[in-house]
This record gives sequence, C-alpha cells and structure tokens, in this order.
Amino acid sequence: MTLKVGFIGCGGIAKGKHMPALSEVKEVEMVAFCDIVVERAEEAKEKFGTQDAQVFDDFKQMLANTDLDVVHVCTPNSSHAELSIAAMEAGCHVMCEKPMAKTSEEARSMVEASKRTGKKLTIGYQNRFRTDSRYLHEVCREGELGEIYFGKAHAVRRRAVPTWGVFLDEEAQGGGPLIDIGTHALDLTLWMMNNYKPKYVVGKTYHALSQTPNAANAWGSWDPAQFTVEDSAFGFVVMENGATIFLESSWALNSLDTKEAKTTLCGTKAGADMNHGLTINGEDHSLLYEKNIKLQPGGADFYDGDIERPEFLEANSWINAILNDAEPVVKPEEALVVTEILEALYKSSKLGEPVYL
Repeated sequence: MTLKVGFIGCGGIAKGKHMPALSEVKEVEMVAFCDIVVERAEEAKEKFGTQDAQVFDDFKQMLANTDLDVVHVCTPNSSHAELSIAAMEAGCHVMCEKPMAKTSEEARSMVEASKRTGKKLTIGYQNRFRTDSRYLHEVCREGELGEIYFGKAHAVRRRAVPTWGVFLDEEAQGGGPLIDIGTHALDLTLWMMNNYKPKYVVGKTYHALSQTPNAANAWGSWDPAQFTVEDSAFGFVVMENGATIFLESSWALNSLDTKEAKTTLCGTKAGADMNHGLTINGEDHSLLYEKNIKLQPGGADFYDGDIERPEFLEANSWINAILNDAEPVVKPEEALVVTEILEALYKSSKLGEPVYL
C-alpha cells in the first residue's frame, strides 16, 4: 500500500527534516505541497514530489482538491491547531511539527479532533528516536532506575538564537527557547518518567540578553526590536505523585554548560545522565558504580536505512503506525501535557506566582 502525503508549510523544517526522511520510505508518495510563498512549494515539489504533484498557496484548496492519506503540518506554532484539525476533518492522518500548539486549549482541540474523526495524530518530537533516548527509555520501562522522583530537562545554548522566519515573533510562536527547544527536553523527561500528571509549576522567563545590539550569535546578530520572545526560561514542575522536574532553556545564556534535548533522571534504584554520553549510576553491594553506556547501532524491523538519524526513524515509525493501525510513538495526549506545562510556566512568570493545572 502506498500513502499519499501532502505538506502544509514548505520551509526549513519541512525541507530539512520531514521531506528528506519521507523520501526514504518506499510506501510514501509526496503528491501535494502548500505554502503561502508559492515558490517554496514549487521548490519542494521539484526536489521531493512525484511527477504529477500539485502545488497550492491555500491549504483549503489543497485539502479539497487532492486525495491525501497523510498531511504533515510544518508551519508556525499559531497555525498548528487550525491546520491539523482541518486535515483530520478532511480524512487525513496528521504529523504536526512540535510543539503541538501555541496554547493548551488549541492542543486539546487537536486531541478531540483526532478522536472524533478516527484519524491518527502525532507530534514531531524526533529526539525520542535517538539511540541513547531509545535505550534509556527501555532502561526506565524495565524499572532499572526504580521510581524516578526527580528529573532535569536540559535545553541550553550559549549563543544560538534562530534569526530567520518567525522564531523571534511572540504572536506567531507563543514564546522563545522554552517553547522551541525546551519542549524537546521536557518531552524526553516526561517520557522517561512515564509521568503525565502535573500538579503545579513555577516559571521565570528572561529578556536579559535579547536587547543587546550586534551580539555574537551562531546565525548572525539579531534585531533587538524584533526579539519579542524570551531569551531564556527556567521552571520547576511538581507532579501529582510528588515527583519534580527542573527545566532549563535558553537561546542565549552566559554559560559554558550547554546541552540540548537531554535529560537527567534520579530514581530510587539508580540514576541516568545523558549530558556527556549516556551514564547509569547506582549502588551495588554497598559500593557506588557508574556505567558508561557505549551504544552500537542495531537493526529495526520496519526500517533498513540509516538508523543513526532520528528523523528517518521517526518518519518510518509514523508511516508504520498508519499502515498497521498502531499507536504512534508520540501520542497526542502526551504532547498535550507538554503544552499544558509550557503554557503554565509562561503564565507563572507573568503572574509571579505558582500556577496549578
């Protein structure tokens, strides 16, 4: 069976991640490309599309005039919910790029649409498919760490502010590094802990470096007038069972302790640290131990390609879930909790007080 895939949004994340990954999946044909800048859609069609693929500048026209099985939504955060819901209502399964939505209300409406239409919905948290992430998840699932009662979600850059597109626009994105890269670290941490019941959060965002003119930056200096999102954010999450998570995120921070999409876990039996390779630590026969895990790639029963690249595993796992009517690795209900926590952290920072969920 071949699945016909369409794209809404043909910018960097679509052409850099989603389209190359799907081009390696033999059960997929990319037949429709939509972007408000039609030239981007034309370029995507020429590189990734079938010979008779269609190009649109209006997603409603694409959904009404093509026979699609799957839609990938790769647009700014503010449009994720509207586009994903429209695609599901048009009879398509949907992969939406992270974060799930700008607000928890929008994210809940996406979950409801998936249940109402019977169409699968997943969110692009591809870091779950890294080799170290998959290994650590199995370690956690098998109980090697015991009850995980404390976690740290790391997403810290020293100077790597994305200066293109709408990344600095709060109205389009809903926030800065917290919703952009902090979301990956939080997703990983919640997934490892298998804990999706937050009780309350305390958060603080900063605009400490965003107004610095001519700043050193990996992608060139930013315009302070356009930098309307935070440059860093930190949060503390308390779960219903008493477990806690510390979340750190930044695009620009005067720190050499940088790490991105990583987690640290502390359990009753052992702990784990992803920051310098994967390390498991614990106690055995009254002695402390550290195990540095040297991970070697292995096969996957649904994929014969380059398994070292998580975006390829993500794409194959997603298509496999559709073809075999299985649950996607990233469930929409899990992604909803990530969005609820992020939204509460922003709210806590604005109010200057804890926010209960």
